[in-house]
Amino acid sequence: MSDRTGVFAGEDPFALTRDWLAEAEVSEVNDPNAIALATVDADGLPNVRMVLLKEIEADAFVFYTNYGSAKGRELDASGKAGFVMHWKSLRRQVRVRGLVTREEGAAADDYYRSRSLKSRLGAWASDQSQPLASRAVLMAEVARATAQQGPSPARPPFWGGFRLRPVEIEFWADGAFRLHDRFRWSRPDVSSNWRITRLSP
Repeated sequence: MSDRTGVFAGEDPFALTRDWLAEAEVSEVNDPNAIALATVDADGLPNVRMVLLKEIEADAFVFYTNYGSAKGRELDASGKAGFVMHWKSLRRQVRVRGLVTREEGAAADDYYRSRSLKSRLGAWASDQSQPLASRAVLMAEVARATAQQGPSPARPPFWGGFRLRPVEIEFWADGAFRLHDRFRWSRPDVSSNWRITRLSP
């Protein structure tokens, strides 16, 4: 692509995403790694919520959640997801669609240990996405988890990561008069080579 220069230059979409995220970490006030994660329920009805992207691997994106949450159940059921990262300060976004698998190994353990103690205990205490009678009930669950798990809780068996391996990544940058620049990287499956296409705004 002769005109894929400037902020779009490069031959690795994961490296390009890391570069854009690094720029956003300088300019975005809050959570530059926030993604709007889209899943679908059993009826095909979409669900979208903000989560934090925790790692960009060589060929995948990783985030963490409660497996019993709505998103966890929907990810397990479909094995597919999409997300968008939008940085208003940069006037750029990255859209990703692909296949999802769980991360339940050492990477999940390491990330869980890196969280604050209160966050680790909160993961034990929260029955995520389930009805809750009151905040007082939640705080009582936190106190119970604190007493049961102690100062060094292990990662809960119902909490861990998801790894999204994309078949499509689109890089978008704002253009004057809404003549935006868009490049879509796509592949038929996660083991194939990328094809890069410029898209109309």
